[in-house]
Amino acid sequence: MIELISASRCTACNICVTACPTNVFDAVKGSIPVIARKDDCQTCFMCEVWCPYDALYVSPNADGPVDVTEEQLELAGAFGSYRQAVGWAEGGRQRPAPEIMQRLRG
Repeated sequence: MIELISASRCTACNICVTACPTNVFDAVKGSIPVIARKDDCQTCFMCEVWCPYDALYVSPNADGPVDVTEEQLELAGAFGSYRQAVGWAEGGRQRPAPEIMQRLRG
């Protein structure tokens, strides 16, 4: 389940808003998106994998919320861990094609 949008990492690109198949996020003009419908999260990790700034954390626990803080996630190296696991991280690993990222940015 989606747990957190990092206020320090998020650039308000709204790719997560576009990538989410269940419309969990709302875009906020002049600010970062908000998790508006957390219970609708299907734990598909699409928002996390598409986020170019590793600003989202989706817990693998799909049964309910997990109480975490941004500081705890930073210390654990959790931001971007799913993208690394599937090979879409920085450092020479596969990344989404630039034209796909451009379409998601609108």
